[in-house]
Amino acid sequence: MTSAPSPPDGAVPAASPGTEANGAKGRFRAPHRREASGARLREKAAILGYRAGTAVIGRLPFGPTVRAGSLVADAAYVLWPERRRFVRANAARILGVPAGDRRAGALARAVFRNQVRWVIEGMRLIRQSNAEHVAQFDATAADRFHEAWLAARGLIIVGLHLGNGEAAAAALAGRGWPVHVVADDTAYEELFERMAAQRRAWGVEVIRWRNLRRVYEVLRAGEILALLVDWGYRPDAQPVRFLGAWTTLPAGPAVLAARTGASIVPFWTRRLPDGTFDGDFAAPIVAASSEPAEVARVTQAIADALEAGVRSIPDQWCVFKPMWPDDPAEEAALGARAAAARAPSGGPAAAREPAPGARAQREAGRRVPTPEAAG
Repeated sequence: MTSAPSPPDGAVPAASPGTEANGAKGRFRAPHRREASGARLREKAAILGYRAGTAVIGRLPFGPTVRAGSLVADAAYVLWPERRRFVRANAARILGVPAGDRRAGALARAVFRNQVRWVIEGMRLIRQSNAEHVAQFDATAADRFHEAWLAARGLIIVGLHLGNGEAAAAALAGRGWPVHVVADDTAYEELFERMAAQRRAWGVEVIRWRNLRRVYEVLRAGEILALLVDWGYRPDAQPVRFLGAWTTLPAGPAVLAARTGASIVPFWTRRLPDGTFDGDFAAPIVAASSEPAEVARVTQAIADALEAGVRSIPDQWCVFKPMWPDDPAEEAALGARAAAARAPSGGPAAAREPAPGARAQREAGRRVPTPEAAG
């Protein structure tokens, strides 16, 4: 899932293969031919692995499968140094310690294990009925979410790779509610089509991230659209303060809400020890306009709410890309951009202090139910 608009999460499609300059060897076999061939092999391998995993894992006992998956995750942690570095850096931000600290390493290992568990859960979801999807998601959380949807003119669920959003989408759609998710379709077309068809069987529509017309149709019909916003740091996105440091999140949810009148609900799921799921969300956020100051306010309110979710279950935030800039100067520049965006007339005083109404709305975005209240 991604966010919106143009494109929904601000991501760009993978570059077309063969755009690099041809050298002498390129005359014998063009680079785009070599890349296309390799990509097709990878796609076939991914499809075969997905089908085999679904057929086998979906039938195995859950507990032993998760324990075996933890061994796979520990091996991946050792053998995948680039992703290990990214996850440790993100863990360090959460904990407020250096990336080399053993506590950051312990949290990073737990993230790898929960990522493998997420894969196992996803493969089991495919073999479950809609009634089973509904039963494994907390009914009280679902009812609270339903009330928020009924009170809104369309609902934009904004989330992270936190807990298991697929389980929540399947459970909400299993109750007959119109759930749509925006997904990146730029990798493997055949695999995308297979996964989209499986989710249609759950009652979840998967929208390709370039299909903005369908995105607007869903929201103007008053339905539910789910977007994920933690696809990695992008310097041209909206600056926000997140987990104690400046980074960026997509401005798309705020712009969509302003243009359609839909409300934004920062939402996440919590994996429970018994294999079921709970859900939590912040107070709905309303975008009054698509002016830069309002987009900045709304996106910061989203960041504040999602930060509370990450801090409540940090080991279940499974993001394997860098989420903050490495350069302190770049981080400082993001803070300056945020201050400029908050100033309606560009003045320094307005940049330093938001208007009272904006401050009240931001505080409303920070009022996140505690895990105890959600239970």
